[in-house]
Amino acid sequence: MATIDGLPPLREVIEAHDLVAKKQLGQNFLLDLNLTAKIARLAGDLSACDVLEVGPGPGGLTRGLLAEGARRVLAVEKDPRCMAPLAEISAAYPGKLDVINGDALEVDVRSHLTAPIRIVANLPYNVGTELLIRWLTPKIWPPFWDSLTLMFQKEVAERIVAKPRTEHYGRLALLAQWRAEPKIVLHLPPEAFTPAPKVHSAVVHFTRLRQPRYPADEGVLSRLTAMAFNQRRKMLRSSLKAMGPDIEDRLNAAGIPPTARAEEISLEGFCALAREVAK
Repeated sequence: MATIDGLPPLREVIEAHDLVAKKQLGQNFLLDLNLTAKIARLAGDLSACDVLEVGPGPGGLTRGLLAEGARRVLAVEKDPRCMAPLAEISAAYPGKLDVINGDALEVDVRSHLTAPIRIVANLPYNVGTELLIRWLTPKIWPPFWDSLTLMFQKEVAERIVAKPRTEHYGRLALLAQWRAEPKIVLHLPPEAFTPAPKVHSAVVHFTRLRQPRYPADEGVLSRLTAMAFNQRRKMLRSSLKAMGPDIEDRLNAAGIPPTARAEEISLEGFCALAREVAK
């Protein structure tokens, strides 16, 4: 796999460009091109898609995406040191790779992409959750993307797919599962990265839903879940009292015991409560 595109192994690329990973940028480079190709395949058939990649670093996953036949890749990289190795990849795949040197939290990528669009990324640890929340909460749904295939710290991945009455269940699970179908598709040990992080990682694949799984007003649902999980050990009649003096009546109308706690309530239950509160 190291020579499939005629480019040198990633360790040589990193040495040649003196790309020491920076902790403040959340960098942990994935150097095994067999693994990056596997992640690209987990995103599905990319031959008819534009792919957005955030934080490509020296381009390991970028090369995997291109080698697996992506129609076109748009890579957004904050670290200017990575521009030279990414330019070498672009030269090896003429017309297939565009690179933006900028902050993914600030760049409007939609004008650079043509549908259908998939997002595939080994997200920098320090911005991964924020980017995910942005992609899951656009003003208009369905969003500009068809699927997400994203790498997170294992604990974050477990929070995304968590079910009620489990340790990791919370707002992130509700947000992800309301509008998408998330599934952990790959686990990676620390030694797969350079430098090796202190935690395990996991890849989560999200398939967007055409409509939210259950009807609810997004703003009401967001406020409810924020209040409920900010005091997750309290009974809902207490943690949600700021929603109004009749919150117990609303809970009962939604079929939720007022003495229940946030971690016991399913996504369907929270959506039912959001509809009652919205009345």
